[in-house]
Amino acid sequence: MVQRRRARRPDDVVGAIDVGSNAVRLELARVLPDGSLETLHTERDPVRPGEGVFATGVISQAVADRVIATLRRYATLCRRHGARVRAVATSAVREAKNREQLVKRARDEAGLTLDVVSGREEARLICLGVLHGQGPRTRSLCIDIGGGSTEVIYAQGETPKELWSLNLGAVRVTELFRPKDRVSKKELTLMRDFCQEMVAEAIPGAIAGAPRSALGSSGTVGAIVGFARADGVGYATEAEVTDAVEALADMDLEKRRRRFDVRRADIVVGGAVVLEALMRQLKVERVTPVDRGLREGILVDLLRRRRVDRNDRSLADEAVAIGGRFGFSEPHARQVARLSLALFDELLSLHRLPAAARPWLEVAALLHDIGHAVSYQRHHKHSHYLIQNLEIPGLTDRERAIVGAIARFHRRSWPDASHEVLRPFLASEVRVIRQCAMLLRVADALDRSHHQPVQQISTTSRGPRVRLAVRAKQSVDLELWDLQHELELFHEVFGKQLVVVAT
Repeated sequence: MVQRRRARRPDDVVGAIDVGSNAVRLELARVLPDGSLETLHTERDPVRPGEGVFATGVISQAVADRVIATLRRYATLCRRHGARVRAVATSAVREAKNREQLVKRARDEAGLTLDVVSGREEARLICLGVLHGQGPRTRSLCIDIGGGSTEVIYAQGETPKELWSLNLGAVRVTELFRPKDRVSKKELTLMRDFCQEMVAEAIPGAIAGAPRSALGSSGTVGAIVGFARADGVGYATEAEVTDAVEALADMDLEKRRRRFDVRRADIVVGGAVVLEALMRQLKVERVTPVDRGLREGILVDLLRRRRVDRNDRSLADEAVAIGGRFGFSEPHARQVARLSLALFDELLSLHRLPAAARPWLEVAALLHDIGHAVSYQRHHKHSHYLIQNLEIPGLTDRERAIVGAIARFHRRSWPDASHEVLRPFLASEVRVIRQCAMLLRVADALDRSHHQPVQQISTTSRGPRVRLAVRAKQSVDLELWDLQHELELFHEVFGKQLVVVAT
């Protein structure tokens, strides 16, 4: 008897691609039945995407060609494994004036959506990768020294309490000072003073409540600690790192290349000076390297998006904090978000949207009115612009664009297929935007007075009609009057007539 193999679900394998400043990396992992991840394949290509960027502000043609060739190969591997993949680019691409050209080439030539993440999003993903599975009361301090930026995270459990992203990295410092074969005492003093000043400006000092030992998640930190630490010990003290800085500076390049990977040897002095400055500023007594970081964070994030944990309030909390900065009406925003999600859940069999759309709708509902900070008359358009250009940790650039478009259409004009705002989106994304915007319009109308009169809603769908029962604690005449303006659009979007009954 021949036993058939269970068909693999498309998201049984997830992939992370990290376009850093020093290298491009790939990690593929299988999702096991218990929700853990099993590594299938890893690659690292030291193609130096940040070469020249921090001095010139642009990615050269030769560098771009190297990066795209690597991405094409990685994309082929991901397709071979049927992986659900996220590709992110960090500091070097983030700062390049011609980054959009690289993003377009990645899409056209490699078939990859290259997500250029902010420094805070990079720090959040590093935190998730390093601290995944950490006990909820455990306090941790993480340091990740990349080629162009350095991320410092103070977290409790898996959740970051403070995030810093500094424009300071091993490649950046090396390109800025261009030390010769052996780093002179004068050059080393200048590098130390510069790094110490940059760190002091970004981080006020020792973080209250943070431990005096740190986890170092990057290859740079691992290489420096491996060089600096005493035999048989898994960490390096501040004094050992200081000694290592001076020893590395005194080596010529040939000696460093015999000790480190060729590409790492060129930049290791710059990375060591950055680590020394951080340990002094943060009053860190020792640093322990860990073999986890950004890529693992991307994989965990993909796994969580696959499941959509409704108890995870981190994204909504970020949105509320952003709304507060723009002086939004928090009671109204929370009420509209509550009603929007209730409609999403009640009408699931009608709209059949992916689970990932639920948190997008929630963020759009919480931030739909932040455009009031600019102008009331066109606030939906201003909300759209602000959301697109804000840092919202937990959302990719593409997801932020979708959220902005949903908020854009919470009032006034309706997004028909020819609307210019929808042109950059795929047909599947347009469907999400239109249906979520419709739910948001209904929810917003149900709090037109901004007094939160609606306590509960429920729906029943039979034949050509959807019956919306509204339970209120006071008069909802204004809400029902405003909702009448949305009935025709509801029928256009969902193909059913909306009948509202208030009790």
